[in-house]
Amino acid sequence: MNGYAWLGIAILCEVIATTALKASDGFSKTLPSIISAAGYGVAFYCMSQSMKTVPVGVSYAIWSGIGIVLITLLAWVIFKQKLDLPAVIGMGMILAGVLVINLYSKAVV
Repeated sequence: MNGYAWLGIAILCEVIATTALKASDGFSKTLPSIISAAGYGVAFYCMSQSMKTVPVGVSYAIWSGIGIVLITLLAWVIFKQKLDLPAVIGMGMILAGVLVINLYSKAVV
């Protein structure tokens, strides 16, 4: 499988795990706690597979940038977290950074 496909799966699992972590209420709710632990395990495995072909700096930039945006959006929808203008602008800047890395960096495989 392509390194970027592994990375996409890793990001998806990490976003699910983080959302479940919030829902676990400090690991006091069983099902969200199990989903969170399993999700992080799968995410790190997939991330390790991604790093076989994707440079670590690029992989981590994509992982963290897209993860931050997706988790924030889910927190806004599911947990009713408020997003102010600086938060929206900041997330736009994060996405712009990920795009710059992918479109213009010579480090991208």
